Amino acid sequence: MKIHEYQAKELFAEYGIQVPPHRLTTTAEDVFAAASDFGGTVAIKAQVHVGGRGKAGGIKVVDGPEAARAAADRILAMTIKDIPVRKVLVVESHAEIMREAYLGLILDRSAKGVTFICSAAGGVDIEEVAANTPDQIIRFQTLSRDFPEAEARAVAGKLFNDEATIEPVLAAMRGLFELFWDKDCSLAEINPLVLNDRGEVVALDGKINFDDNALFRQPEVVALRDMDEEDRNELEAKEKGLSFVQLDGDIGCMVNGAGLAMATMDMIQLYGGTPANFLDVGGSSNPDKVVHAFELLLSNPKVKAILINIFGGITRCDDIARGILESYQRIEINRPIVIRLSGTNAEEGRQLLAGTPLETADSFAAAVKQAIACAKGEQK
Repeated sequence: MKIHEYQAKELFAEYGIQVPPHRLTTTAEDVFAAASDFGGTVAIKAQVHVGGRGKAGGIKVVDGPEAARAAADRILAMTIKDIPVRKVLVVESHAEIMREAYLGLILDRSAKGVTFICSAAGGVDIEEVAANTPDQIIRFQTLSRDFPEAEARAVAGKLFNDEATIEPVLAAMRGLFELFWDKDCSLAEINPLVLNDRGEVVALDGKINFDDNALFRQPEVVALRDMDEEDRNELEAKEKGLSFVQLDGDIGCMVNGAGLAMATMDMIQLYGGTPANFLDVGGSSNPDKVVHAFELLLSNPKVKAILINIFGGITRCDDIARGILESYQRIEINRPIVIRLSGTNAEEGRQLLAGTPLETADSFAAAVKQAIACAKGEQK
């Protein structure tokens, strides 16, 4: 689960991390009022759950209320990566930035703990820093709930190369660590953490993601959820008992089991295709689930072909076949479909599909290749 920058800053402040004065607004007139109260230079920042806001024109630094209102008019009319901008954050920006750093925490499954990621190069995507100047990345892990004081202190002095900043940087690291654990985060980052001309160490921007599996014990976090920013298909899928994640490819995937779904997407990539989604219909032998799954896949105009990959265990292949046939009765399916059935009642399932225009494949690899050919228009 994601939250907005303004919500991340509110959490930062709760944990003793200094943030600049700011105000959330939804209209250009509210922006004008906020900029008037702050005076001088302000930043107008689109609040959307996507990266690259600045590159898209969703962040503007301006002087005075009139310029702020004009910038807000433009930003509130924008759509960034298919998400309309509904609110903007007005941030006081009087202080001059002297240095920028990156400070982040991730749940690191390979280390079976939490990893600090720090860099003296802040204000840019940490992935770019890691790719272009990996020597500027500092990492250290902790398997304990206790703050790693010694390791953090050793790093704190390196971010701004200034002994006077060690204690405030250490306080920010400690606050981020406590926040990460208390709120069941999967990622928490400050980018940039800045040293300004007043000698203050301030979190100018922040990003926090939460572990969905822990939300049952985090009602305060759940209350921060912005349903307008959630993918409608993913929400609908959850209501129907399906596990669904939208991707950017053109081959719709319908699979039973998360492991097989991941393997299916990997195989599509291996043979030169691009998956449009992760979709696990689960272990239930319920034909209605197949109908709902089809509706999800067909709602995506990017999908050019559909690959159904079923390995029957608890899931019976004949029930999947009945669901496919029922889907043809209930909804219009106008994309080529490739089906691979294996396991429980696979032969019965194939017999039910015999005589239909549906393509079946004898093996996993053959099904993937057929689906890619269909998506490219090389095969009907």
